[in-house]
Amino acid sequence: MTAVLTAPPSARPAWTRWLARWETLLVVALLGLIVVGNALSPFFLTAGNFANLIAALMEVAIMALPMTLIVIAGEIDLSVESSAGLASALLGFLWAADIPLTVAIPLVLAVGALGGLLNGLLVARAGLPSLVVTLGTLALFRGLALIVLGPIGVSDFPSAFTDLGFGHVPGTLIPWPFVVFLVLAAILAVILHRTWIGRHVFAIGKNSGAARYSGVRVDRVKVGLFMLSGLIAALAGIILTARLSSARADAAQGMTLTVVTVVLLGGVNIFGGSGSIPGVVLAVLAVAVMQNALRLANVTVEVQSIALGLLLILSVVIPTSAHRAKSAIDRVRGGRPPPAGSVPRGEQIPSIEEEPS
Repeated sequence: MTAVLTAPPSARPAWTRWLARWETLLVVALLGLIVVGNALSPFFLTAGNFANLIAALMEVAIMALPMTLIVIAGEIDLSVESSAGLASALLGFLWAADIPLTVAIPLVLAVGALGGLLNGLLVARAGLPSLVVTLGTLALFRGLALIVLGPIGVSDFPSAFTDLGFGHVPGTLIPWPFVVFLVLAAILAVILHRTWIGRHVFAIGKNSGAARYSGVRVDRVKVGLFMLSGLIAALAGIILTARLSSARADAAQGMTLTVVTVVLLGGVNIFGGSGSIPGVVLAVLAVAVMQNALRLANVTVEVQSIALGLLLILSVVIPTSAHRAKSAIDRVRGGRPPPAGSVPRGEQIPSIEEEPS
């Protein structure tokens, strides 16, 4: 009988575990970006500029919250920008038809949820890949927006509505959309990290089949997540309409790339099973600071696009490399043998031969 010697993994102090968290790296990166931004422009560290940089990315930030849950569950929703555009177009159409906003806004939110329901049914019930389904509805919803409103814009909204987009909390420079974002982030953080719904979302992302056999209603959870994404994307479209004081069918165009970048930069695993809302909140701030600093430095839009693309690539490469390195270190510390085929020829794992009694 052969017994392999294994040493128990050493318990790391709490502060080292905290330093190893992705959120800690994001805090350091955010501080570094603030220093760089201050060096690029003397107007960067001003209260007015910080209010502007936060407001400029709030629609993306709001759409990134439900996207976080969807990616953790192992899926993706590429149709969020066209859902927001359809919401803006529909809101403009209803307002032009003399329908009060108190009626129009709930209708727009309901249409957004229905669009998410369509995505969810095609993915969960029909078993189609979410990448293909939402790429199709990305074009579908944008086409519907053009049919509803056409190339025109509607811009005679009341000031009580437009204040939601670019107004501030009384006595402060905090934009109202940032308050909406923080409230939604707090609610979804509690749901994801403190409830059985969150546990089911993580379980589905780690292993959908095992979650199903464990009693998790995988299809129902996925449909609910896509409906939530459609609903909040419609809310983002309403806020964007208020901020621009104009409803257009091409609203929110090109935002999906930034949404996905923010989610992955926030530490959410692209393959599902891990991630956090606080990480995404920090990623939102980091991307907002980076884009604002580049604008103040008069960097061209093309270079800003390159920077965002590189950030997306790094947000996938760095966590993947770190996870592989951590797995290798844990195997060494735990005394576990490396995966099959990784031991050089001629080397053996230490063992003790027990003498038969």
